[in-house]
Amino acid sequence: MPPCRTIPSPEEPLQQGLRHLQTAFTNFFAGRTKYPNFKKKHQGGSAEFTKSAFKFKDKQIYLAKCTEPLPIRWSRQIPESCEPSTVTVRLHPSGRWHISIRFDDPTIKPLPVTDKAIGIDLGISSLVITSDGDKVSNPKHFKKHYRRLRKAQKSLSRKQKGSKNREKARIKVAKIHAQITDSRKDHLHKLTTQLVRENQTIVVENLAVKNMVKNPKLSQAISDVSWGEITRQLAYKCRWYGKNYIEIDRWFPSSKRCSNCGYIWTSPV
Repeated sequence: MPPCRTIPSPEEPLQQGLRHLQTAFTNFFAGRTKYPNFKKKHQGGSAEFTKSAFKFKDKQIYLAKCTEPLPIRWSRQIPESCEPSTVTVRLHPSGRWHISIRFDDPTIKPLPVTDKAIGIDLGISSLVITSDGDKVSNPKHFKKHYRRLRKAQKSLSRKQKGSKNREKARIKVAKIHAQITDSRKDHLHKLTTQLVRENQTIVVENLAVKNMVKNPKLSQAISDVSWGEITRQLAYKCRWYGKNYIEIDRWFPSSKRCSNCGYIWTSPV
């Protein structure tokens, strides 16, 4: 992080934190979420800066009270005609600093309209099965790093609490978790972008993932495939590119309905 002057921090991130806290309590009293919890010390933190608390000049970000721009290694360049509205600086448990920038991009235009519609079935052995018969295998990101993660976690458990060696071991475990998360996100983004580009209408079943992960035999596999993240990405990417995204009810008898005439099979009593 760039050096800052020895003067009080800007009040904008604190105000944003209070707004987020208010939203959390509003959702709690509305019954949508559980009671808000304090973040753990070693799970990182974030600070959100609105337009009045940062400056964007010559493709550089200057936060309030900082004398130098942030040393950013850009994942992609901001389009020339775009002006950032919000900057969020986040420290991950692995020790990495990330900055996310929110802006309206007028260069995103709807993709050409096609007449292709597709249904998607999410699974474990095959991550995605389409109505065309195509299958996308499950990369099993967690399984690839399981041995390294297990060894690192054992080493962490043997370190004395509060020691520097324990902090080093904690960061090592966090970095392995970050590798798993990064590889999973990269694969899902490429997959969902391909599905959105090739199809005009995408139909997905609304799965009760929260109930499914209660099964102790399948919870790890279900969490690794990230069905919820797949549907989330498909939903907003379809909205971006002018495609149709449809979620069907989880109780819809799709496996009992004839794809030709629409007759629903009822098993004999």
